[in-house]
Amino acid sequence: MLMPPFELHHPTTVEEAVATAAALMEKGEAFDWVAGGTDVLPNYKWRINPKPHVISLAGIDSAHALSANEIGCMVPLSSLTADNGVHPLLVEAAAKVASSLVRKSATVGGNLCLDTRCFWYNQSEDWRRSIDWCHKADCGTGADCRVIPNQNTLCVATYQGDLAPNFMVLGASVVLVGPSGQRTLPLAEFYQLDGMKKNVLQPGEFLLKVQLPEDAHKRKGCYQKLRVRESWDFPEAGVAASWLPGDVSSLMVASTALESIPRLHVEQVSEHLDAGDLDPLALAKMVQKSVKPVNNTALPPRYRRSMVKTLTKRALLAILE
Repeated sequence: MLMPPFELHHPTTVEEAVATAAALMEKGEAFDWVAGGTDVLPNYKWRINPKPHVISLAGIDSAHALSANEIGCMVPLSSLTADNGVHPLLVEAAAKVASSLVRKSATVGGNLCLDTRCFWYNQSEDWRRSIDWCHKADCGTGADCRVIPNQNTLCVATYQGDLAPNFMVLGASVVLVGPSGQRTLPLAEFYQLDGMKKNVLQPGEFLLKVQLPEDAHKRKGCYQKLRVRESWDFPEAGVAASWLPGDVSSLMVASTALESIPRLHVEQVSEHLDAGDLDPLALAKMVQKSVKPVNNTALPPRYRRSMVKTLTKRALLAILE
């Protein structure tokens, strides 16, 4: 399928990127940001919400920053290695994404800002036309949601990125830059429970880098992933856990591929620890009860939800060893 035409912009500084975005917004021109392009460009080929302008972040030096506590949005997943001082949990998670070839192009920023997915949405234009479109890509028709009909108020497309829950349990923050300036917020507050909106990025704003707290490298973590095949596939469910060894109060658990957002399970962990000693199976059951997958990915929601207990228990037992 041919790529629809668009104008590609190549800013070389953060300031130039923001100015380009501001100028396009002033003209009323729609645009997308692109890092590695492994998500945006395949969607464009399928005519999934393409824009007439695309702004590349590849030429911005600060977007390539890579250190123990700071990772730029343009850093390829293949560079998340122990040799580069990256936390072992992130190394583990990155190695489970797609294939080695894709990881050379796919980026940290792209994985964190991954478009939500749904088997009614991630199809060719002709296929989507044959079912009269869907709520997320309705082509101006006002089409109904195919997953939960008769409620065109919320898109339930699923977020299926791998890195987000792992960054969350390490206490990561993200630096966002746009026409209104720069701001930093916890990654757990970056996502928005809406498959169309996806996150809290404002018009013209992009994710520049991820920052980790100083004690992040003291944490021991584990990521458990359910997928159809052992390579290539997006997660059908994923659970990350970490703690400062010996300090149960530092325990953090997060999940992905079960809702429109990756979720940090602060409430479940806090409630469980307040009730007594850490019991991996009991906490795993609480996390399982808190997630509500819908029928829009390769595996049925009942199975994905049942596996959350197993994945959580495995992750907890691994870090407690």
